[in-house]
Order: sequence, then structure tokens, then C-alpha cells
Amino acid sequence: MIDAYHLRAYLLLIVTTLCWGLNAIFGKLAIDEISPMQLVTFRWLGVVILLAIFARKHIVRDWPILRRHLPFLCLMGSCGFTAFNALFYVAAHHTSAINIGILQGSIPIYVLLGSWLAWRHRITRVQVLGVVITMIGVIIVATGGNWNELQNLSVSRGDLFMLIACFFYAAYSIGLSRRPNVSALGLFAVMAGVAWLVSIPVVAIETYQQGWQMPSLAGWAIAALVTLLPSLVAQIFFIQGVALIGPGRAGVFVNLVPVFASIMAVVFLHETFRSHHALSLVLVLGGIWLSEMGRVKQAR
Repeated sequence: MIDAYHLRAYLLLIVTTLCWGLNAIFGKLAIDEISPMQLVTFRWLGVVILLAIFARKHIVRDWPILRRHLPFLCLMGSCGFTAFNALFYVAAHHTSAINIGILQGSIPIYVLLGSWLAWRHRITRVQVLGVVITMIGVIIVATGGNWNELQNLSVSRGDLFMLIACFFYAAYSIGLSRRPNVSALGLFAVMAGVAWLVSIPVVAIETYQQGWQMPSLAGWAIAALVTLLPSLVAQIFFIQGVALIGPGRAGVFVNLVPVFASIMAVVFLHETFRSHHALSLVLVLGGIWLSEMGRVKQAR
């Protein structure tokens, strides 16, 4: 039976992955309504404003500790928030929401391999098998299940951007295991502020290259929803979930993102769920499950 402590962690992480699944839908809906870098900048500006209003006490209380870890927090905010989201929304212009969701399932594998490289956490044979199976699933969805594309190692631009984005978020997830001992709100506020500041030169470059186009009313609405759900609610819940059960176990819940994203892409965007999507989803989820079983075996 699940105790209240673990139940809380599981609920936090399920809501987190639901919000992240929605982010793929928002990324597709944002096309022609608001540019990718505008969405990133306004998203984190909105979070900073909300946190400045509702989390000031946490920030002031935690600031002496946070200030000592600013270089680390700047790196975390830049990787996990700015870089990941910039690549995510650009990817939405070049691939489907279903692909985006399934490819996010590669994050736990990145986390597993990154934990081994960074902290020398031992990897079992079962976990290695899980990594291989998951990567096969990723390759299938990235090549559209086309054998000729696989032979030529041809991957769409959007899927490639998404895989790079997953690498950045996995690095952020691994880094959370070394987070300073402060409140989730205080920690998140500093990283969100960094994300917004780093996004300013990025949106400036986009404006220089493409010109400035004011977001539509729908674009502003999407920015508001992205600020509230994938940014504020999901990130705070994820930080709390990692604090409760650790990055390894929390990272496994990311395997729900492909499921939620695929269902919502079919329901809300009327995308077609094809046979290669089903095969890759089974392989990705199965590989992650094997990796988790290997971790449990190792712990025992």
C-alpha cells in the first residue's frame, strides 16, 4: 500500500507530466500566433511577475543561501528553462505534437546515462537493455518508421531539435539532485529569473533576423496558459517531487508525457496516431520500465 508521503510525490509528478503533455499542444497552437522566442520570453516574464507577487517571502528568506549558489543556478535556469523551451517551441514548427511527446520519453534515459557520467552511478545490464530498447523507439519515431530514412540516417529538423532539448532538460534534472537546501519556490524563482534574462538576447536575435510581429490575441492567451501550467505549476511540482523521491525515480514519471501528449494531440489537434507511433511508444515506455526495474534491482 502506498503511504501518504509517496502518494503526494506521485500525484505531484502526474500533474507535472500532464502539464508537460499540454505544452506540446500549446507549442503547435502557437504557430502563426506568437513566435517561439516571444513565447519563451513572455512565458518566463509572466512567471517572474507571479513569483515576485506570491513568493517574495520565500525568496527573501532563502536569498542568503541562493546567492552562494548563483553560478550553479544560472546554469540550471539556462539549460532547463531557456534552452529546453526555445528548442521545444522551434521543434513544434517542424514536427507533430505526437512526435514531441514521444521524444520527451528519452529524458529518463539521458538522466540515467548522465547520472553515470556525472556521479558514477552504476548501471545494470537490465538498465542497459532498457536504454537500447528506448533508443530504438526514439529512432523509429524520429524516422517516421521509414526503413529508407533509417538507412540514410535521416531525421527531421523538428525531431532533432527535440532530442537536443531533451538533453538540456536531463542535465537540469540531474543537477536538481545537488540543489541547495531551500524552498521549492525560492529555488524556482531564481532559476525563472535567470531563464527570462537569458531569453532576452535570444528573442532579440530572432527579431533581428525575422522582424517583430506582435502576438495575436490567441498568442497572448497561449502565453498565459503556458506561464501558468507547464511553467509555474509543473516546475514547482517537479522540484517538490524530486525532493521527495529523488531525481532517478521522479525522472521515470516523464514516461507519462508521451502518453498524455499523444492522447491530447489526437483529441485537440486531430493528429493521426499511426502504427509507427504505437510501436515507438511501446518501446520507449517498455525501455524506461526496464531501466526502472534495473534500478530497483540494483538498490536491493
